[in-house]
Amino acid sequence: MLSHARLESLLRSFPRMTVALVGDLFLDRYLELVPGSHELSIETGLEAYQIHRVRNSAGALGTVMNNLAALGVGMLLPVTVIGDDGHGFDLRQCLRSLPVDESHVLRDPRRLTPTYTKPMRLVDGQWRKLNRLDVRTRQPLDDTATVQLCQHLLEAFRQADAVIVLDQICEANCGVVNESIREFLRELTRREPHKLVFIDSREFLGQFGCGVLKGNRGEVLLAAGLDPTPEDDALVERSLAQLASQTGRVAFCTLGERGILVAEPNQAPTLVPGYPAKGPVDIVGAGDSATSGIVLASLAGASPTEAAAVGNLVASITVQQLGTTGVATPAQLLARHAEATSSESSAP
Repeated sequence: MLSHARLESLLRSFPRMTVALVGDLFLDRYLELVPGSHELSIETGLEAYQIHRVRNSAGALGTVMNNLAALGVGMLLPVTVIGDDGHGFDLRQCLRSLPVDESHVLRDPRRLTPTYTKPMRLVDGQWRKLNRLDVRTRQPLDDTATVQLCQHLLEAFRQADAVIVLDQICEANCGVVNESIREFLRELTRREPHKLVFIDSREFLGQFGCGVLKGNRGEVLLAAGLDPTPEDDALVERSLAQLASQTGRVAFCTLGERGILVAEPNQAPTLVPGYPAKGPVDIVGAGDSATSGIVLASLAGASPTEAAAVGNLVASITVQQLGTTGVATPAQLLARHAEATSSESSAP
């Protein structure tokens, strides 16, 4: 069990840490529609949505960065490629509020800055998301960009205490983390096997063969070569244990409100229970929140189960922030932990 004093000790270490990140950096653009407005387009006769507020934030890899920054990390080194366009300008503006070294963010005029545009309408006092509009280049990176990425990744790897890999794109080799990057990561982990390389991939988790792997239930099953749909806890446990054995490192599986399953090599997996989140929740970004807590806690010396508990704490706070991908601060973590501990001690 993670004690309050232990949590405080871990949190005090976070500002001393430098974390590199490689993967797909998106712009999340939220469009808030004017409540009660209904205006038709003269050209088409269709409703013309009236926007009264635009909110931008860094998404995908940026969601992890936002969480790390809120937790007090010392420095972030993102390694990625975006477009040289207006969306890219807005995305870089978002990064300016974070402890970020932008020197590894490459701009390629041949590519679009990945952007999720999210119209939202106020319904019964709550923001409801409408159809999302996605902007991104659906072609592989060229060889020149890939070589540049590897050069920047090597430099960031040397500077950082840990590397987080976020593979957001589902089409093979169409994101930043293509097969060349995966092979280079394997080489880097062979050179420095004790450096934490934490990998989260929607579709290709089983193709890395190195580092600390983390996925949700479906991603873990897919990585083990299985159908990702069965609701079979025993199958998930076996699959996670298989991944840990393949890499020789701990592996994590997020299970929503149930918590996080932790598998160390040649050991039976352990479920670290989640912390209850009261009221309505929005689970978008919860996995990225958990990643942030796990990585920083691990760097601070936490055991795998302690790190999972910190990840659970972070996620339990961010899911309560509706209509946005939330973050959690050390003060919020301590308050949530105290609340949960108090509830446990008062239970009959």
